[in-house]
Amino acid sequence: MDKTTNHGHMRAEMDQLISAIELPELNKQFLRARWLEQILWMEEKALDALWWHRVLRLATIIGGVIVPALVSLNIASDMQAFVQSITFIVSLVVALSAAVEEFFRYGERWRHYRRTVESLKSEGWQFLQLSGPYANMTHTQAYPAFATRVEELSREEVDRYMTQVAKDKKEEDRIPPTT
Repeated sequence: MDKTTNHGHMRAEMDQLISAIELPELNKQFLRARWLEQILWMEEKALDALWWHRVLRLATIIGGVIVPALVSLNIASDMQAFVQSITFIVSLVVALSAAVEEFFRYGERWRHYRRTVESLKSEGWQFLQLSGPYANMTHTQAYPAFATRVEELSREEVDRYMTQVAKDKKEEDRIPPTT
């Protein structure tokens, strides 16, 4: 099942659950537009970051193992230029994939989005099931606290992203080179 199909399936399931709860229609629209769409967007971002993280890390690891093997080959002189070219290309792929992963921090992005989306999902399930902080309330009574919590999680996500993923890179870029 591809991402689009999975998101469509999740959207349909969640929409059915949201439709079934007793809540004013405007609140249901907010629930879909803010909570559900945020989850779907972050799920997609997490999957994209995970894919890039794995591809780049695998290229770095596999290429890093191949290069020493190529360098240590003792081959006939007619193949030497070919092996040197392959060694150079693989070394370049290793360096580029390591640099791109370091620059874009796909592993950190993946963990960041995964953590946030799971927090949003957990909060949503507690609201939909009227459990946790929403126990002993109706959906209408619990909605203001839920909406506030979703906004807090969204604000925390932006703050965490700016301080842990984006800011750290900016600070590293400002460190003057040593001579």
